[in-house]
Amino acid sequence: MGPELTLLIPVYNDWQSLDALLRDLDEVLRDRAISADLLVVDDCSHTPVPDSLPSTSPKAIVSIDVLRLRRNLGHQRAIAVGLAFVFARGQSRAVLVMDGDGEDRPADVPVLFEEFRRLGETRVVFAARTRRSESWWFRLCYGMYRAVHRVLTGISVRVGNFSVLPASALSTLVVVSELWNHYAAAVFKAQLQYTTVALPRGTRYFGQSRMNFTSLVIHGLSAISVFGDVVGGRLLAAAAALGGLAILGLLAVVGIRFGTALAIPGWATVAGGLLLLLLCQLLVACLLFVFVILAARTSLTFLPIRDYQHFAAGVSRIFPRDG
Repeated sequence: MGPELTLLIPVYNDWQSLDALLRDLDEVLRDRAISADLLVVDDCSHTPVPDSLPSTSPKAIVSIDVLRLRRNLGHQRAIAVGLAFVFARGQSRAVLVMDGDGEDRPADVPVLFEEFRRLGETRVVFAARTRRSESWWFRLCYGMYRAVHRVLTGISVRVGNFSVLPASALSTLVVVSELWNHYAAAVFKAQLQYTTVALPRGTRYFGQSRMNFTSLVIHGLSAISVFGDVVGGRLLAAAAALGGLAILGLLAVVGIRFGTALAIPGWATVAGGLLLLLLCQLLVACLLFVFVILAARTSLTFLPIRDYQHFAAGVSRIFPRDG
């Protein structure tokens, strides 16, 4: 029998951290008697894969392949291409997705995998973060993003990429176009069964995180965009409710103006004009949200299993090396 697990790790230039991760990861897997293949998705790095990688000979990691992309796609899309590649290669086994910088701790890989086994290898198992290592400003912005995400989509966010996928979930995800924008959100969108395990976030092996405020905004919008139809529907309902309140306000203005003696000169014109302006804006917003919903449900988008090959430049094996 082959390895029990395929590890999928996207990397952009950070080969030093990947080498440290491989050493720790192999030690942890060896201690738990878990065998694995490893697929590194090279997101069109400027620096080539070092000839010295891996610097030590793994024991539990059976093979290491590097899939190079033709252009830089970003973390989420690199994962999408990698998952489609693993599925197309025909390896019917669990896939574990993790970052290569150390923030997804190697020691937690067996924890996720054992929970995955305990549940009969039928559910996606995510790491739910109990503690983050970023600055207070980043944590504040992240908390605001989680609140906005919950309001717009109805889904609470505590998970990232660190997770284990069963083969059945992988076969579903490769035909989910939303995977192109955000991996975890695509799992939710596809209504795959999942569970979470509370785990702290680790610290980077080397350097600083590239995730800044702008990156966080883009990442958050990518996740929310997966639920474009749901967001459009919620905003449409909110705009309709506000429109109803504006109409009630207009009726109240008319009633007070012509049915009572409380009128102040000019107040009805100002109040009525403002309410009519608000009502027109809400009607335009309703039309916009309707078109957003229709566009999200009818547009042709990226299909991972069909389109990933356009971005894959080739795959090379760095362990074991030929000869």
